[in-house]
Amino acid sequence: MDKEELMDYMPQFTSFIISFIMMHEISYDVVHANFWMSGMVALDIKDAFNIPFVITFHALGRIRRIHQDSADRFPNQRQEIEELLARKADRILTACPQDEEDLLNHYGAHPSRFVMVPCGFDPTEMRRVNKLWARWSLRLPLHEFIAVQVGRMVPRKGVDNAIRGFARFRKQSGARARLLVVGGESCSPDPALTPEIGRLQEVAREEEADNSVIFTGRRSREALRYYYSAADVFITTPWYEPFGITPLEAMACGAVVVASDVGGLKYTVRHGETGYLVPPHHPNALAERLAFLWRYPRRRRKLAEAGEQRVYEHFRWDQIARSLEAVYGDVAHPRALRTEKENIIYTNKTAVSPVG
Repeated sequence: MDKEELMDYMPQFTSFIISFIMMHEISYDVVHANFWMSGMVALDIKDAFNIPFVITFHALGRIRRIHQDSADRFPNQRQEIEELLARKADRILTACPQDEEDLLNHYGAHPSRFVMVPCGFDPTEMRRVNKLWARWSLRLPLHEFIAVQVGRMVPRKGVDNAIRGFARFRKQSGARARLLVVGGESCSPDPALTPEIGRLQEVAREEEADNSVIFTGRRSREALRYYYSAADVFITTPWYEPFGITPLEAMACGAVVVASDVGGLKYTVRHGETGYLVPPHHPNALAERLAFLWRYPRRRRKLAEAGEQRVYEHFRWDQIARSLEAVYGDVAHPRALRTEKENIIYTNKTAVSPVG
């Protein structure tokens, strides 16, 4: 089922969860809801059992509607439900500063309940592979300038902007370069299964880049680190991105990221230090950054090293898990009721029900 159609099933899901808790006589300390629909369930559990809940929205309906307008197919009730959840949640876990700003300005959420806990990557899964080996494994030219784009094939991801920017860079610079577009509903780039691929292929033809823009189709998680590692530059230029995990994965694999100056990307990519930010819907700005990175490989390597260092220092899942554990412990056992020694004991005993 499409996620836009799930809301009508939330009462049934709630009844099941409540029955499960009663039947097994489980005493949960915290419920963590991810997304607004599971937030509805978490709120009902709180009302039924007086169990506190925290919520990570991941995306906000009002912001999504601003950027996607009629393309947003979620029901209108979503925005009122999110506002209620923002008032009732014991903690709101935000992924980045833009998240907090949106909750304040569009939902009137109280900042005292905010705790910033970003998303992350697993270094055992996403790690740098020798570039030449990665390219040889993927049957790619060893010495061309290679850009990679990874993600869902939907309009808001701005893949058309990535294609236009890349095509203009290549045309203006004369560089031997190619762009790999990774993603889709099948392992081969099938427009019948992924209509957006058909539209993007037409964009590549319009820009006279159909020979240098390669659509790969979907790839496994294990294969992705080879694509990231093979890249000189990772491009992600969405209109709207609440956080965005693919740039973290790309940096972990040694690629320089050029990203839209929006949402969570403004937080994960430090402009001029670990990569570059460009306006969305602005292929010429993207082309200029690609040309700069092509001309100055030493600068490219320096940015890549800084990006890899940043994600390893701040965005590993094990670090984020510890941050979550601290939030759970604080919500389940408020600090006013315990000593520092008790904090450690209770945090280690906290049981959590992940909903969503």
